Amino acid sequence: MATAAAGVHRPGMRTLLLAALIAAFPTVAAAQRPFKVLISVDMEGITGVVTGEQLGPTGFEYARFREFMTAEALAAIEAAKESGATEILVVDAHGNGQNLLIDRMPADVRVVRSWPRPLMMMQGIDSSFAAAIFIGYHSATTNTAGVRAHTISSATFAAVELNDLPAAESTINAAIAGHFGVPVVAISGDDAAVGEAQRLIPGIEGAVVKTAISFHSANTLTPQAGAALIKERVKTGLAKRASIRPHVIRGPVRLDVTFKNYTPAEVVTYLPGIQRVDAHTIRFTGRDILEVSRFIQFLTTYQAALTP
Repeated sequence: MATAAAGVHRPGMRTLLLAALIAAFPTVAAAQRPFKVLISVDMEGITGVVTGEQLGPTGFEYARFREFMTAEALAAIEAAKESGATEILVVDAHGNGQNLLIDRMPADVRVVRSWPRPLMMMQGIDSSFAAAIFIGYHSATTNTAGVRAHTISSATFAAVELNDLPAAESTINAAIAGHFGVPVVAISGDDAAVGEAQRLIPGIEGAVVKTAISFHSANTLTPQAGAALIKERVKTGLAKRASIRPHVIRGPVRLDVTFKNYTPAEVVTYLPGIQRVDAHTIRFTGRDILEVSRFIQFLTTYQAALTP
């Protein structure tokens, strides 16, 4: 039997066991840490959508396309669950915010509905989330390509810029996620919307479910094929989330909004701190993107006749 040299201590079994437990503890803690995913769902970028006939309650195809919108949200939810997500928040981010068929959602999913919301299409995001996903998104109002291209309000805004750069809804929403250190790992929509996001966020996965022909025309996948592609790309994006950097816009953040009409630009500048850049454009500077988000929500919501 070998004996220990003088002055040399050999660890006993209890010491070795304790060391093994200490080494394993971070792994155990990581396994128990919540894996939260936010899924923001718009409608213009849903497979097959090309006109207003699919986008609102008065459209003859709206009821059917609510089902397709819900199916694409469910594809993203399934991908997140299969990737290990423990909590999922879905944000209904189109129109009246009451489009998704929530009775089709899994029982453990939460859904944000209706308006107003301080964080708009990203309501509920915070630093506890591991990733964000954009489903059914469209390109910016200043983009010459893209089906139903607009930013925030197709009826009201002709242009939206953040710090002198054209902004899509994906730009604004990625910055809101980035404020909390959350990366956007996947987006679905037409080729114009996906291209904008991929130029903004290196590494983001894109599910191109249709190719834009014009503002009201596209070469589109079928809904079943679109949902399958979304599930695949969301899983890939979540798998590489650690390598995708959050999109951060450091404050102060300057917002320029160009209205399609003169009067809104004139009246908004009655508010203190709002500068009129030209006949149609106003400027607001927020301390951060969260202040900008609240201001945009004010612009699109406030009316003197608001009730209750």
